[in-house]
Amino acid sequence: MTNASGSEHGRPDDPGLGAIMSERRQLINLTYRLLGSLTEAEDVVQETYTRWYAMTPQQREAIESPGGWLTTVASRICLDLLGSARARRERYVGEWVPEPLPADTEWISGRWGGTAADPADRVTLDESINMAFLVVLERMTPAERVAFILHDVFRYSFAEVAAIVGRTEPACRQLASSARRRLRASQSEAAPAPRRADNVRAFKEAWEAKDIDALIGLLAPDATATGDGGGLVQAVLRPIVGAEQIAQFYAGRMELVPELRLVESTVNGQPGLVAQVDGVSVSVLAFDFAGDRIKQIWTVLNPDKLRLWRDA
Repeated sequence: MTNASGSEHGRPDDPGLGAIMSERRQLINLTYRLLGSLTEAEDVVQETYTRWYAMTPQQREAIESPGGWLTTVASRICLDLLGSARARRERYVGEWVPEPLPADTEWISGRWGGTAADPADRVTLDESINMAFLVVLERMTPAERVAFILHDVFRYSFAEVAAIVGRTEPACRQLASSARRRLRASQSEAAPAPRRADNVRAFKEAWEAKDIDALIGLLAPDATATGDGGGLVQAVLRPIVGAEQIAQFYAGRMELVPELRLVESTVNGQPGLVAQVDGVSVSVLAFDFAGDRIKQIWTVLNPDKLRLWRDA
């Protein structure tokens, strides 16, 4: 829709364009959290700007808060998409895992990745972007998800949230409260970040060594491993449950693909791993912990969700 300079398909310089386009970062941050997919988030933001420029100049000038208008429209588009997501997930082959983000998630010259992007295009990697958080969001109703993200993460008032989602203010308070309960119920006390990074490194080394006992020692007894191949590449269609079963599976993968190379990386702001074959990223692993033990592993193999990792 726009080129790197912010001009839109040869549109004459718009004095308000800079202010409007400065909302891009906020919109990408919001829509990714709402949808769990950067691809869909980009589409929503593009559609939002398309609707903005579909109005006459007089209509745009009459809008008191362009940023608020853009946020409202993007949120409502996401709400509609989330409403249809259940049906789309039912058609999805295997388990659906949110699209993972590398540390430097920025827009440069028509693509994501790298380090020289306009800071306005950077996706902020904070605790509300980690994989465990996004997975819990997937279990919420669309209205819960939108109300919670807008209020608790982006600090919109409940009056503003009510206007966006089309519900009463008390109803939005209840939606956000229900979402918080879901989040609290899913959380376990985890070790500090440096220790989690050490444990991911230990998992990598044990996996490379095909050391099943060491892998079991790093996993919670009831740990779960979920793979997402999207039907495009081979992946286990149902989660693997139990430390021994998970350890045997990963050790077996190393036997099947001896050229697999594991790289420590930041995945959605947390310690993670990238698996590569011949220098190409073929899967990204995100982890969640209970104390010092790994309780969840999410492995994204769907190539459509790895474009940022392959372009890096």
